[in-house]
Amino acid sequence: MINNPNLISFIQQLEQALMNKHFVKLSLGNYKGAEDNLKNIYIKPVLIKKTEKLSFTYRYKTKDIAKNYDLDEGVSLIADYLQNGFRIATLFTSQEEIIGEYNNKYLFKVRSKALDKNLAANLSHDKEKKRKIAEKSNYLHALGLTDKDGNVFKNAQDKYKQINHFIDILQSLTKDLPDKSIEKVVDMGSGKGYLTFALYDYLKHNYNNAIDVKGVEFRKDLVDLCNQIAFETSFDGLKFTEGSIQDFDQAQIDLLIALHACDTATDDAIYKGIKSNANLIVVAPCCHKQIRRQIEKHKPDEHIQFLTQYGIFLERQAEMVTDGIRTLILEYFGYKTKVLEFVSDAHTPKNVLIIGIKKKDRDMKSKEGILQKIKEAKSFFGIEYHYLEKLLEFHH
Repeated sequence: MINNPNLISFIQQLEQALMNKHFVKLSLGNYKGAEDNLKNIYIKPVLIKKTEKLSFTYRYKTKDIAKNYDLDEGVSLIADYLQNGFRIATLFTSQEEIIGEYNNKYLFKVRSKALDKNLAANLSHDKEKKRKIAEKSNYLHALGLTDKDGNVFKNAQDKYKQINHFIDILQSLTKDLPDKSIEKVVDMGSGKGYLTFALYDYLKHNYNNAIDVKGVEFRKDLVDLCNQIAFETSFDGLKFTEGSIQDFDQAQIDLLIALHACDTATDDAIYKGIKSNANLIVVAPCCHKQIRRQIEKHKPDEHIQFLTQYGIFLERQAEMVTDGIRTLILEYFGYKTKVLEFVSDAHTPKNVLIIGIKKKDRDMKSKEGILQKIKEAKSFFGIEYHYLEKLLEFHH
């Protein structure tokens, strides 16, 4: 039972906004209640199976929990939360912002102001994310991911999500690049071509009509299959070529991709990207045998032997050291680096992306500092050389 007239007025305005379809969102903050680590609650309308509900996102210190409630139940919860813990509520309707807040004397006050422009509610459910790659794309059916009507097979859902996640990442990386800086694209170790086709589809329709994408794969049957699908789907700028990453040669590469190229094949790919002065290099390393063997052979600094005496720890340590040195070498050659997590599926458990974005200027002083970091890392972990150093004839 609410006794506070101002709080009653606030809840009535919320109910009115819901009834008139003017409710946009509401947030609860300044939590003083008893639940550990709860910070905020964010509420928005959602449409689930054609029924409007309120989606509550409970923001904790280290996690978010989402729950959906019927409208009446949601309103009751909001009223209850404002009497038990939350000190401020901010309600957005399509036309105004309404703030209800307790002052220092624990009196609930309400104030409002008109918005500069009208807002519209977004009723989409979080799980119904817009995909960059449409399900009804012909090549997805040809590659065995969808049925003839364009519905993604149940056992292909993970792969479909992975493809879209990868395109999301590429979109964020390419959006700030100068126009026409991505024309020649090479996917090293393209496999069955799932991501290669999706990348061509995205770049062709969203970035550059003159795009030229080439997939490099050593298995002839996959090369033939992908070229046939590219022909059938009229992807004229997409070609697949048979061969190894090491032997592939192309003068101009603007965007180089190598996902799950095993061990030093990742270094071969990075080398090709650096030598062609690629604007963007994106690799997801797989296996890290070359550095692991050296760490095992030469025994690293005694202070980290507790991390290397167990096989699984040694494997993870070798991964981080190998990829860490790769990022340093990219930085030495004028790339800004990022390391992201790439969503995996059952076939691709390795899910770290190393990204190199070409910078315009190179600072000679910082290059000297990078050389020193590489030298110290190799000494600390008992490493004679990194394979990428040898490829680049990188002496220091």
